Amino acid sequence: MAGTIGGPEAQFRAFLKQGRFMLQRSRSTGQHLYYPRLAVPGSGETDLDWVAAQGTGTVYATTVNRTRDGNTNLAIIELDEGPRMMSRVVGVPAETVRIGQRVRARIAVEDAAEIILFEPLAADGEAAGAQP
Repeated sequence: MAGTIGGPEAQFRAFLKQGRFMLQRSRSTGQHLYYPRLAVPGSGETDLDWVAAQGTGTVYATTVNRTRDGNTNLAIIELDEGPRMMSRVVGVPAETVRIGQRVRARIAVEDAAEIILFEPLAADGEAAGAQP
């Protein structure tokens, strides 16, 4: 919502602190947005509401960051609502994450801030190999 104290990013982070993964959606077009914004890219519409994300998506792109401390996965996840976001797929070795793999979001705390991470989904739709 435009005009909210702290702006859309602060509101998104406040939702995460509450344990809620929320996305913005345009009332006129139904388009979902990520990253939080004041207006819809391309049209400039400001008719944005906050809605709960389904929390599921598909790995669109992936790479492995190899360091002395271990390997981590970096991925672009295409959310089922449409937008893409950069995150990590956790709970499995970084090298096993594949394009097209179905994942489910979870909120985690790292460096004293809430973030969205993803876990692989098993064939039955439940998170597989999840870390606590």
